[in-house]
Amino acid sequence: MEAAELQRRVSEAFANRDLLAERGTREAVEETIALLDGGRVRVAEKADGVWRVNAWVKEAILLYFALRPLEPMEAGDLRFYDKIRPKTELEAQGIRVVPPGVARYGSFLEPGCVLMPGYVNIGAYVGAGTMVDTWATVGSCAQIGAGVHLSGGVGIGGVLEPPGASPVIIEDGAFIGSRSIVVEGVVVESEAVLGANVVLTASTPIVDVTGSAAVITRGRVPARSVVIPGSIPKEFPAGTFHVACALLIGQRKESTDRKTSLNDVLRTFNVQV
Repeated sequence: MEAAELQRRVSEAFANRDLLAERGTREAVEETIALLDGGRVRVAEKADGVWRVNAWVKEAILLYFALRPLEPMEAGDLRFYDKIRPKTELEAQGIRVVPPGVARYGSFLEPGCVLMPGYVNIGAYVGAGTMVDTWATVGSCAQIGAGVHLSGGVGIGGVLEPPGASPVIIEDGAFIGSRSIVVEGVVVESEAVLGANVVLTASTPIVDVTGSAAVITRGRVPARSVVIPGSIPKEFPAGTFHVACALLIGQRKESTDRKTSLNDVLRTFNVQV
């Protein structure tokens, strides 16, 4: 089907689930997920410097869950019971997957990606040459750029509902330190560095401490920024307590190669690692 026809059928069925009884509607949902799996459509795309969400693609994912039955699955000696199978034909796609790493059908990994024993969920897009390290997870619909390093234990949150909500976005060349968490549609712009254990939600204060006065923003880490975990005081009825924040402590230098280790980048700013 043409893209416009797919979008029409999917959106109409999302508004009226009775339409899932129609063969044409089911085929539209299945075709949309197949296009997702092949990287021919995306949940979100950047155009003219702005990320835009294709809400109908998210709607198709939600409808796909409704259509798929639970069924036994096998992967070698491993047994599963789920609605969506893992991706297949990884060699032909130029993707390296280390056991027991899993990329779910309906996700897309560009050639040259390495998936250690981690997980990539349906709707996610992972750019060329990106490393998803051990126990790192890429949530549903997350958009990961090219040449990104998601270090061990990183949690990239999924944003599937509501369909119009922006997913988590990690742009090209970013380095996400071990055990960091990025959720709720936060955008980490190109070549930014997050130190280990940084937690970013939509409401987490991102405090720029590079000037004479702190500047607080939320939801977006600027390109080439270096960010570490911190805390700031907050008043509560019971007293003053410190709550988590992220400290923007500087910018990557032009002399810092993309492949430089996280430790070397942070030591540039005299941060203990």
